[in-house]
Amino acid sequence: MRKFLSIAAALCLLAGCQCRQGSAPAPETDAIVETAPVDPVFTSEPVPAVVEARMRGVSYPDDAEIPLSDLRYLRLSYINFEGHGQVGELVCNKAIAEDLLAIFRDLYEARYPIRSIRLIDDFGGDDEASMTADNTSCFNYRKKTGMRELSKHALGLAVDINPFENPYVRPSRVRPAGAAAFADRSKDFPHKIDKNDLCYRLFRAHGFSWGGTWRSVQDYQHFEK
Repeated sequence: MRKFLSIAAALCLLAGCQCRQGSAPAPETDAIVETAPVDPVFTSEPVPAVVEARMRGVSYPDDAEIPLSDLRYLRLSYINFEGHGQVGELVCNKAIAEDLLAIFRDLYEARYPIRSIRLIDDFGGDDEASMTADNTSCFNYRKKTGMRELSKHALGLAVDINPFENPYVRPSRVRPAGAAAFADRSKDFPHKIDKNDLCYRLFRAHGFSWGGTWRSVQDYQHFEK
């Protein structure tokens, strides 16, 4: 394991994902995170009652068709943009819970920088607000952007990573607002996800597809399974 992790760290450095300050605006709300303990935290459990209370009527509306029993609550250690260890929280589908534990553990060991990992409920279930804050998230019972079809996020099967530096791009629009400078993927900048990036390689190794290769739009933050 130690040998594997050291290789992962080396790959991270080769991909240019050292802990550097990004250009996204700082979140306007205080992140609910913890300083990482000596032993990193990577846990999965059924959604606790206290977390369910935060989700009800926000990321989990009354008409949600997915049962809470299909979801899992994860606590994940990560390295923030300042290089400090913190613990974030994520709700996902139970089908990908073990994948995410493995992926985020490898990212943590490689010191791959993530600005924050908070439930979308901390942003009132507002995807735009979460992206503007550069927040990494998963479950949110909502439709695809501009469509009637449910998003993979509504099933807890999609994860958005560092969304400000890795925006949703279509010819007429870039989301989040203010992230247009990161729409040109021919440029090199910190926290950019591309096919050389460790985050990309780990998600693909676990069978996820990447929105950065979609044809009509490119969603560079987005991994789904």
